[in-house]
Amino acid sequence: MAHHPVTSAEIAIHGDHLDNSKVARVKGIAFFIALVGTAASLYLLFLAPEKTRGSFAYSWLFAFYFFLTLSIGGCFWTLLHNVSNSGWGTSVRRTFENLGSTYPWMFLFGIPLLFPQVQQYLYEWMNIQRAGHGNVKEHLHHVDHLLYNKYWFMNLPFWYGRVIFWGLGLSLVIIGLRKLSTAQDTDPNPGTSRLLKARFHSTYTLIIFALTITFTGFDFMMGLDYKWFSTMWGVYLFAGSALNSMAVIILVCAWLKSAGHLKHVTSGEHFHIMGKLLFAFTVFWAYITFSQYFLIWYAGITEETSYFLIRNTGNWNIAMIALVFGHFVVPFVILLQAWLKKNPKALSIMAAYTLCMHVLDHYLITIPERGISLGNIKPEVFGEIQVAIPGAFWGDILAFVSIGAAFVFFLLRAIGQHSLYPNRDPRILESANLSN
Repeated sequence: MAHHPVTSAEIAIHGDHLDNSKVARVKGIAFFIALVGTAASLYLLFLAPEKTRGSFAYSWLFAFYFFLTLSIGGCFWTLLHNVSNSGWGTSVRRTFENLGSTYPWMFLFGIPLLFPQVQQYLYEWMNIQRAGHGNVKEHLHHVDHLLYNKYWFMNLPFWYGRVIFWGLGLSLVIIGLRKLSTAQDTDPNPGTSRLLKARFHSTYTLIIFALTITFTGFDFMMGLDYKWFSTMWGVYLFAGSALNSMAVIILVCAWLKSAGHLKHVTSGEHFHIMGKLLFAFTVFWAYITFSQYFLIWYAGITEETSYFLIRNTGNWNIAMIALVFGHFVVPFVILLQAWLKKNPKALSIMAAYTLCMHVLDHYLITIPERGISLGNIKPEVFGEIQVAIPGAFWGDILAFVSIGAAFVFFLLRAIGQHSLYPNRDPRILESANLSN
């Protein structure tokens, strides 16, 4: 809680801007790593020996979708703030928008997944359909009746159309909302008109967000095994996205606060609320995760149980147990402490820890499928079906560091473009004097 009420005189007239010269070196290093790493990754995806190409395709998918969920989460918090007409979040809304603005750039890293040379190792259903040439449905009717029944959704033209829509749709949403927000910073007569526009346009575009987080999960991740399905998959991915994007927001705000920014407009009260949201979505993620597992276990349908059977084979079960305790039990107990949620440094440690658990979560979503699928798709190249491919871990690190460096670059770039908070928003004083 602030020691004294914040007045309009304490709100900087021209806002609070990041000194880009202070982060230029970090941005330069991140850009260089992203450039070199992406170039090396493109070689491994398209020009390396086939055994390497197939293995690295899964590395790239894992890293791509992990960072995409963080960007999608930034879009979610922006939309939720506008729709709920939130007062408390005004001081940190720009961080929501900056995180969300990385979405168009992160989606570009999914372009390699549009090429058949990469798809052939990831999506067996595409190989089966391409084998049918011009008469796909008749071919499927004879070779795979299950895929034939799913053809209305799992067909190549519709898949490409959906992916293009997910990329363009949410990109236009976050670009438009951020532009509407930043334009207010220099408006000599700021009022509520832009807030009302943002609120209105955030209502129906929430549908685009919901479709994007759900169906990118279907198209990129669930499609790795076309026989498998889960009715809770979209909600599961949403829970992880909302949780860990809030972790990124906490880290960014804590960093800006420690660098002397966001003075007067943020306090321990803001971190307390963000900490409570981190706690709430930790519980929500655990609830959805358990519900998905319980329903699949109870039903005992072969097409559903395959997901957990693979991840309980070999040493993957150890990682699954670590995920249960590490992603829920540990943060649940620690985040119960109110004092910790009001302390930016302590809360940042928990936010960083949560992100590490998110890495493990998405690693378990993608990578265990690699040895199974490659051994099934091309046994003559990759050998028999195996639990894990030796040495493939290095490719996972390369892909993660490459796309991660790009994520850091575009996030820092967005942070440095405009004021760090909407200084002309009519609700900024309400937010600055937050007490909860």
